[in-house]
Amino acid sequence: MERLKALSDAAVRRVSIDFKRYLFEQINWDRQLIGISGARGGGKTVMLLQYLKLLPKSEKGLYISLDDVYFTDNKLVYFAEDYAKYGGTVLLIDEVHKYPNWSQELKNIYDNIPDLKVVFTSSSALEIHKGSHDLSRRARIYNLFGLSFREFVELKYKHKLPILTVDLVLENHLSIVNDILGQIKPLPLFKEYLKSGYYPFFLDSDSDYLHQLTSTINLVLESDLPAIHRIDFNSILKMKNLLYVISKIVPFKPNIEKLSSQTNTTRETLLKYLYYLDRAQVIKLLGSDSLGINYLNRPKKIFLGNTNIAYALSDNNVDVGNIRETFFINQLSVNNMVTYSNKGDFKVDNKYIFEIGGKNKDYKQIAGLKDSFIAADDIDSGFGNKIPIWLFGMLY
Repeated sequence: MERLKALSDAAVRRVSIDFKRYLFEQINWDRQLIGISGARGGGKTVMLLQYLKLLPKSEKGLYISLDDVYFTDNKLVYFAEDYAKYGGTVLLIDEVHKYPNWSQELKNIYDNIPDLKVVFTSSSALEIHKGSHDLSRRARIYNLFGLSFREFVELKYKHKLPILTVDLVLENHLSIVNDILGQIKPLPLFKEYLKSGYYPFFLDSDSDYLHQLTSTINLVLESDLPAIHRIDFNSILKMKNLLYVISKIVPFKPNIEKLSSQTNTTRETLLKYLYYLDRAQVIKLLGSDSLGINYLNRPKKIFLGNTNIAYALSDNNVDVGNIRETFFINQLSVNNMVTYSNKGDFKVDNKYIFEIGGKNKDYKQIAGLKDSFIAADDIDSGFGNKIPIWLFGMLY
């Protein structure tokens, strides 16, 4: 335990609390069991360490990672019991999906050590309620997404901008944009964000961002997904091939039979792989209704998970229309329901129709439709129902 305590203390000393992710203030940290799910590289570990750094002196906290070699021969539940006996009150557990018996032992900790507060992180691909022991009634699960455009501007350029809602943007975009233009010139920052601003590790100036992102995606495929879904090496290779095929043609309406043939998989297996990649936030599947996507449903359209992935997988040869639509669905999906629309590109919250395009995009495709809008690129400010697309990066 002394070694793990020393590692925890060192990690806390290194972490900064100058910038905190949007989710930090939304979490009810007083709950006994909290789960934070999210894509690799999104900042879950930093959030745990920031919480530990801000912990009142009356609390005794410890950060551990379950991919540490210590937990290959030592049970988490016994460690937690010993930690509580020595006065520990808060245990922060990283990479829970790397531990084979995570759900049962977290349940045992919750039931047997009620005075110990536990916060754990997992890959977004892990379905907490499908563990061997259902934690959904015990744990409050929060989902952490990558940086919004708003967060990117704050983290890199120190401009703190307001968090907006879709309704507020649609009703007051002219006055909101006017206030923002007094602080920043959004277009050059937006172009930078689209290529290299979604993951906080862009702050690491010693590494090539897109190369690091490619390595992160490989870790998701080669480490996270096998740990969660027990898939073999051959399946990993097929998913890599599937992702490569998708990256060359997104966004598109999938022909499942053709895609199955291209990747040498059965229809059922292909749908399952698409679902896994969607859960891991590597791709984004667009459905036609509010019921969401599962591996039994054919998605209406397939996108990459975010615009940075598009740049990483395409050697910078990206399609601007793809980038615009990917940005929109990526940002809107965090707090709103985005579904496929027969007219326009997207339907939001079963009410609003959006057409995505450049600055010269007209209303032809959504003419006469109630509650329809254009999200337009390459404009600082909008007019009427044409709204600058970058403004939808202020929603979280």
